[in-house]
Amino acid sequence: MTAWLLLAGAIASEVAASLSLKGALDQPAWYVLVVAGYACSFVLLAAVLRRGFPLGVAYGIWGAVGVAATALLAAAIFGEALTPLMLAGMALIICGVLCVELGSQQAGRRSAARGAQAGHPPVPPEVAP
Repeated sequence: MTAWLLLAGAIASEVAASLSLKGALDQPAWYVLVVAGYACSFVLLAAVLRRGFPLGVAYGIWGAVGVAATALLAAAIFGEALTPLMLAGMALIICGVLCVELGSQQAGRRSAARGAQAGHPPVPPEVAP
């Protein structure tokens, strides 16, 4: 569960940094939040990976949710366009990431089953995403 909270923090800090980038165009002081947000996001993402998340899953969730949240918040905060086609694209991205996550879980179960057959101990639950 800790890894999921770290991933949520990584996403939130990346989204805050991206939104701040828009504000920094007019008020350069916002660049402090841009740099801090991206740095925090990468540190948290690295912590997620240290806890055993597969890279493709962690990065996919981070990227997909970050894109969707940034687009939705940019529309709400800055009045940027958000068309039905854009929403459909975001839904497709999220569905693709879910497929990667489900495939990763399936691969993990298969690997654990093969390891059990070979007499290897199972992977601790805190490592599994």
